[in-house]
Amino acid sequence: MLTVSDEAPTLADLMPWSVPPLRLGRSWVMAPEAATLAARWDRLVKAGGAERERLFHPTRARTPYTAVAQLPGHPAPTTRLQREDGPVAEPVRVLHGPYDEQWLIPDQRLIDDARPELWRVADGDRQLYAVELARLPQVPGPPLAFSALLPDGHSPAGRPGRIRPLFRRPGGADPNLAPGLLDRVAERLDTPVAAEDVLAWIAALATGSPAEVPLTADPALWAEGVALGRRMLWLHTRGARFADPAQDRPAGHPRLPGGRRPYVRAALPDVPREAPSYDPEDEALVLGSGRVAPVPEAVWEFHAAGTRVLETWFGRRIPDGAAEGLDAISPAAWPRARTTELLELISVLALLAELRPSRRALAARVAAGPRIGAAELRAAHILPVPATARRPASVLDHHEEGPDGQFVLL
Repeated sequence: MLTVSDEAPTLADLMPWSVPPLRLGRSWVMAPEAATLAARWDRLVKAGGAERERLFHPTRARTPYTAVAQLPGHPAPTTRLQREDGPVAEPVRVLHGPYDEQWLIPDQRLIDDARPELWRVADGDRQLYAVELARLPQVPGPPLAFSALLPDGHSPAGRPGRIRPLFRRPGGADPNLAPGLLDRVAERLDTPVAAEDVLAWIAALATGSPAEVPLTADPALWAEGVALGRRMLWLHTRGARFADPAQDRPAGHPRLPGGRRPYVRAALPDVPREAPSYDPEDEALVLGSGRVAPVPEAVWEFHAAGTRVLETWFGRRIPDGAAEGLDAISPAAWPRARTTELLELISVLALLAELRPSRRALAARVAAGPRIGAAELRAAHILPVPATARRPASVLDHHEEGPDGQFVLL
């Protein structure tokens, strides 16, 4: 386990602005495939009156009669849902929990609290997110997940943490870092430091719950930690960020070397009915009559947010016989694309697990060397951060449609 000094600043010190997890209110608005969401929406809008309301699954925050504004960046209609008869808003890819990429209908009429401030800073080219993960006693797992996709902050077990965007404005503007931190670290290390470097360092060295981040004052260790963290972020984002073939980070989905790459050795069932298991002798992931190998034992034992990642991933895709209403609408057979996603996930988890010894060794060397502690940051008036740094920035540079077609004034 990584250990740090009591003087290490916390993640909340370094990245002060955070957003609570999304509160969906109804599970049918998210699914592993976009086609499933389209089928659910079609069923909803074809129903009328009391049947539509029942299928919608009303809560105190949302009913088919609730008037809400447009979700920033997504032009879904703002008419009351009870009168809606148009097509579904185009689903978007999101990170559901630590390592599960799913699809979500970006329509505020359907989501109890979509956290609009998070959507306003979404950026397909520059934005990155650190997501705090729940930690359970005696259960291994990292303290953070990272994503280029907008994360929902879901936690499979335990209390969910908060979402911390790297930038407070779209386009990589206004880093969500303690004011003055970049200049201070650059001065102490005598080297330029970018916001992405700090996030990479956090990825490599953060530990504990709440997360602490020791900052080295050794330029060589800093360079080593940033390089390690960039590889971790490349893996977490499935190759969407920090691609660099010269550093063994090729563009596209990360893949294990030939000979270690997982393959389907026996076809997965069309309709899996049971949880997966693991055959350590053959290094095989077993799902009914299906087998995927080689799968390192470290991948099967990879935990995050209190649960085994692969079990959680399958649990969201194995049909639930008790599901009702729109949640019961799902593919009739296992889609081929799911198998591709599974193989990609296995590769990412295997490559992340391989980095654990390097992270432990680096943490020990950082702990034994000169550091930039929280006391130094307080003496430099970087900590505590001003209250404004913990609030969202004003990023509204366009009209946002409010309820029933009116415009929002912010």
